[in-house]
Amino acid sequence: MSNRRMVGVIKVSLYVVIVAILLWAYFAGAFQFIVDNPGDLLYLTKQHIKLVSISSILAILVAVSLGVFITRPKFKKFEGVVMNFANVGQTVPSLAILALVMSYLGLGWQTAVFALWFNSLLPILRNTLAGINNVDSSIIDAGRGMGMKEGQILWKLELPNAMYAIMGGIRTAVVINVGSAALAFLIGGGGLGDLIFTGISLYDTGIMLAGTVPVIILAISIDFLLGGFEKLVISKGLKRDLDMA
Repeated sequence: MSNRRMVGVIKVSLYVVIVAILLWAYFAGAFQFIVDNPGDLLYLTKQHIKLVSISSILAILVAVSLGVFITRPKFKKFEGVVMNFANVGQTVPSLAILALVMSYLGLGWQTAVFALWFNSLLPILRNTLAGINNVDSSIIDAGRGMGMKEGQILWKLELPNAMYAIMGGIRTAVVINVGSAALAFLIGGGGLGDLIFTGISLYDTGIMLAGTVPVIILAISIDFLLGGFEKLVISKGLKRDLDMA
């Protein structure tokens, strides 16, 4: 099966799952709960978006900067250690990260932001390292041959050519962050997890899905927006080369 066909099958499967969840939510009374409590839903959604936005922006700034820093010749020796740390960190469940951070920082919104930041930091860092390291060395040599300085090579050659991988890491991290932010309720961070876990504790499927459906919609919407942004920041020539690869 070709890659495109596989992607098509995955997309159709996701659509089927989403439709099934929406039908389940409708018959469970989730939409009626949303209609009856629009103020609560709006407030919790704003909290959720705030958690995701702040933690994701901080993760992007730190991870991309650290990735660039480590790929410089002087600090290349630390790359293996950082990559191993990133790979191990990826295996730690989000709930475990929240529990660990809570044990040191206590309950509260700031604790949730820190835990979500750490959780989304690793995929962006890993993709930044991979993207920069996979830039064709002949391109770098050509830049040096044209008299470019190291800073110019970074901004004009390395980062543009690594942007596809970096954006892939950002999209993955932010979408995962949308789902992980639901767990922030457990440590006093608020968000749509309030409805999800309230529904679970009350054995009320309608309330639980009233929180779950907006999380799904947020994740899909953010992925769509980041996909559009990705098309803007990746050069058409590079995109064409990647599609042909």
